[in-house]
Amino acid sequence: MSSVPNGKKLVRSPSGLRMVPENGAFSSPFSLDEPQWVPDKECSRCMQCDTKFDFITRKHHCRRCGRCFCDKCCSKKVALPRMCFVDPVRQCGECGLISQKELDFYDKQLKVLMAGGTFVVTVGDSEKSETMVCRLSNNHRYIFLDGDRHFEVELSRISSMQVLTEGSSSAGGSTRVSGMVLQYKPTGSQETQELRLEPASDRKSASTWLVAMHKAAKLLYESRDQ
Repeated sequence: MSSVPNGKKLVRSPSGLRMVPENGAFSSPFSLDEPQWVPDKECSRCMQCDTKFDFITRKHHCRRCGRCFCDKCCSKKVALPRMCFVDPVRQCGECGLISQKELDFYDKQLKVLMAGGTFVVTVGDSEKSETMVCRLSNNHRYIFLDGDRHFEVELSRISSMQVLTEGSSSAGGSTRVSGMVLQYKPTGSQETQELRLEPASDRKSASTWLVAMHKAAKLLYESRDQ
């Protein structure tokens, strides 16, 4: 184990090298814990094709689900940033497809979220709104809102996220993202607060940010349910 800059450390696990935060409390809310591997003694056959393991047909563990497979059913190595692996790791077919889809979020949507968008922001029942730049923090733990003032929303304290749309999809019509409503608990409070975001002048970039945030919410809920 060796320390590296920016509060992260390189850790070697049975699954491979991982770059993780020095303090686990500062892990990304999108991250997943490594699974417990199915013990070798409990796995005599491939859990996909039922091939019996022997000296020729060896068993392999999927790094995402921890189950046992033969080489044919667990041969692909796919990047798995949600578990902080440095290099692509061996995964079964099902997990590999999921991880491949998530790469689009890490390669594109995260960059959009950290670049930010400009919104008209309304907090709670206030009749006053203000224009603010909203962006995801570099450690993915907060939404920063900056205008005449600055405040933060911790992602782990968001209880619901609703994307607002306008237009109609019936009769061949189309819809577009028109805003987002977040329900969250401010740090140090147990009372739920509502935050409403509506695109300001640059609707295209703001809408792109909202779509990316919606995808982020799906990963966030998956991490909570693991």
